Amino acid sequence: MHSSITDVPASGDAPTRPTRSGTRSRTVTLKAAVVAAVTGLITALVAIQPASAQSPSAAANPYERGPDPTVSSVAAQRGTFATAEVTVPPGNGFNGGKIYYPTDTSLGTWGAVAAVPGYTARWSAEGAWMGPWLASFGFVVIGIDTNSPNDFDTARGTQLLAALDYLTQKSPVRDRVDPSRLGVIGHSMGGGGAISAAERRPSLKAALPLAPFSPSQNLSSLRVPTMIMGARDDGTVTPSYLDGLYGGMPATTQSAYIELTGGGHGFPTWGNSNVTRRTIPWLKIFLDNDTRYTQFLCPSPADRTGVSRSQTKCPYVPPGTTTPPPSGGQIVGAGSGRCLDVPNASQTNGTQLQLWDCSANANQKWARTGTGELRVYGNKCLDAEGAGTSPGTRVIIWDCHGGQNQRWNVNTSGTITRADPVCAWTRKATAPGTAPRRSWGTAMAGPASAGPSGSED
Repeated sequence: MHSSITDVPASGDAPTRPTRSGTRSRTVTLKAAVVAAVTGLITALVAIQPASAQSPSAAANPYERGPDPTVSSVAAQRGTFATAEVTVPPGNGFNGGKIYYPTDTSLGTWGAVAAVPGYTARWSAEGAWMGPWLASFGFVVIGIDTNSPNDFDTARGTQLLAALDYLTQKSPVRDRVDPSRLGVIGHSMGGGGAISAAERRPSLKAALPLAPFSPSQNLSSLRVPTMIMGARDDGTVTPSYLDGLYGGMPATTQSAYIELTGGGHGFPTWGNSNVTRRTIPWLKIFLDNDTRYTQFLCPSPADRTGVSRSQTKCPYVPPGTTTPPPSGGQIVGAGSGRCLDVPNASQTNGTQLQLWDCSANANQKWARTGTGELRVYGNKCLDAEGAGTSPGTRVIIWDCHGGQNQRWNVNTSGTITRADPVCAWTRKATAPGTAPRRSWGTAMAGPASAGPSGSED
């Protein structure tokens, strides 16, 4: 459980006591506020801006598409982009299908996915809902029928790759597609096809096998970032089967396993929001390099609606990229109007933080990463010293290492909470130089703590 994080004054190493007049210093919570331009990495610190086609941070990531995401937006049945579709005739290595695409031409090219249905199924019956939905979030989608409805996984994988080649080289929308940002999706035997395609073409950026049946491969050579999704009540592709399949994946492959609470084997065949709220973040992270979406998966799914079990391997970083030093905004005490500050712009591990008059300097610019860190300078993290849990534990900066004592939640209420034992950060003094310290709180707030990187829930 979480509780509000609070500051106590540094002087005397003890909480402020009532004065002789009987007055008591006011207790106020820290409030996250934007007083400088911020990137998508710090969206959890600020109110969501009005929807727009492109956020200000898109200049740093040319593939970023759409407004800053929210829990509700990733679960929505439609995104912000208008879409169109075109029918594909049989040929070109697969049995035809449909292409769905955003109509906006002002933002350049789009990432794309090829999708295939399950054994004996047709795209129109099983996957057609997915095409316009994904396109409305900023992807080009080609949904295909297979040459034979009885094609096995490897044949479906071959046809997925043929569909991507057609999409990028011959299709009427080829000029809208970025051929370097491609992924595959499949259900059941089609999920096995997605795995087969990803194993044979490691240049793919993402794979989403949904309740995959994969009799021809065991994932041991899979390198493409892959999210496997299954259902607890699936009697066809059972959770135990998927456990074995996922367990065969290399430890170094960026991956996730999500088990849903209901829906049975057919859970991906209709507009299931439990599918959408995991699919959109995965594709946004790995096709669009959009780190705004890591918050929904790391350190574990932020919204556990419909999830019975999950495994993640955080942090998620698109292949070929590194985590950039995030730009940031200020964290302002609501009562004092002063900013969380690293004294004298120090970069020394162990430097205790303070409240100081707000400025535009780098020592007051904090960025929240997808793994819950609050970073300053790009490589130093807000840290509960020594992972301490005793009253008076100092709040310091330290090299970012992914430890639980460097993971924080920034809540819409204006509080900052830690994802481990109950701790609070209150403000009981407002003068410049007041040092925030970590102390035990009694009020419990917020949902159960998220797990650490590589966690299983």
